[in-house]
Formats: sequence, structure tokens, C-alpha cells
Amino acid sequence: MATHNPSLFSRLPSGSGPRTDPEVVPKASRRQFSAAEKLRILQEADACTQPGQIGALLRREGLYSSQLATWRRLRARGQLQALTPQPRGPKVVADPQAEELASLRRENTRLQTHLTRAETIIDVQKKLSLLLGLPPTPELPS
Repeated sequence: MATHNPSLFSRLPSGSGPRTDPEVVPKASRRQFSAAEKLRILQEADACTQPGQIGALLRREGLYSSQLATWRRLRARGQLQALTPQPRGPKVVADPQAEELASLRRENTRLQTHLTRAETIIDVQKKLSLLLGLPPTPELPS
């Protein structure tokens, strides 16, 4: 059986255990830079001539070098509008005719599948009636 060293416990403050802050910390949000901010940072980075100046700029702005490289690439392509934050998620289709066409195509595919199944069932029923020797029923005109 282990014995406790009283000198260790005498050094701990009363109310043993670390105190926790009951306040809920809000969830961190992703930083978004406007096109003007991105261009300002790019201009500052282009003005850096001494070794270590770009690193100091990145630390001061809280950026990674990959962000700077991506912004430079976009600027070189002339995609200034691409420097503004874009909404995430699927693109919204604004054309109501395209939506209706897609809906009608889905319905058409569903109905064709349903028709194929019904024709298969009718063919099986005809073959079964022939095997059992039942008189065939007259077909309805289409």
C-alpha cells in the first residue's frame, strides 16, 4: 500500500485542482480580407528589399507565405475580382427555365424506369399464363 508524503500535499493551495474559467469562448471565425487589404499587403510585400522584411510583414499581418503566393498569382492573372471573398457552397442557379428543364428531365427518367418495370411485369405475366395454359386475354388497343 502506498503512503502519501504529507510534505507534498502541504504545498498545494486550498481548493485542490486547477481552476477553470466558466465563460464560454466563442468559436473562432475565418479571417476574410477585402480586395483593398490584399492589394495593400501585396504592395507592401513588393516594397520589401531586405532579407527578413517579408517574414516580418507576414508575422505582423498574421499570414502564411502560401496566402501571399496565391494572391500574387491571382493578381498576375488579372483576376482582381477573385481577390474578394467568394461565398462558399454550391452556385445558385438563377435561370428558372433551367430549373424547370432539370426537373422535367428527372421526372421523365423516373417515368421511363417505371414504364420499363411495368412492361417487364406484363411480359412475365404473359409467359406465366402460357406455361399454365390459361387463355390469353385480348390486348387493348394503344
